[in-house]
Amino acid sequence: MTMGGEAMTLMQRERGMTAIGWLLMLALIAFFTILVLRLTPNYLEYFKVASSLESLAGEPGIGQKPPAEVRKLLLRRFDVNDVEHVAKKDIRIRKEDGKMKVSVAYEVRVPILGNVDAVTSFSKEVEVRLH
Repeated sequence: MTMGGEAMTLMQRERGMTAIGWLLMLALIAFFTILVLRLTPNYLEYFKVASSLESLAGEPGIGQKPPAEVRKLLLRRFDVNDVEHVAKKDIRIRKEDGKMKVSVAYEVRVPILGNVDAVTSFSKEVEVRLH
């Protein structure tokens, strides 16, 4: 019978998380919330970059234009779409196998907390027929 009483006392002591457990849980939730809030704009901007590239590839006659003009058109689309993290040096245009390949590769560094940063790398390529 004493065994049952000890088990009951043990069960009463183990009711839930301690204050330290709750603080750790809240700290983890806060960290991941900050992470999501800081990184979401980068991914939204990447979707704008991808959309701009796809619409450029669908534009009639784009394959006959020189690379400098294609780059200029793409930078103008980025400006209209409020893309801030893509520079002229991040755009690569090359012709191979009867196609023009337009690619954009860039990185974005975002401060998270103190001296901790998150770096996200993005890359997108589209093919355009030359004729």
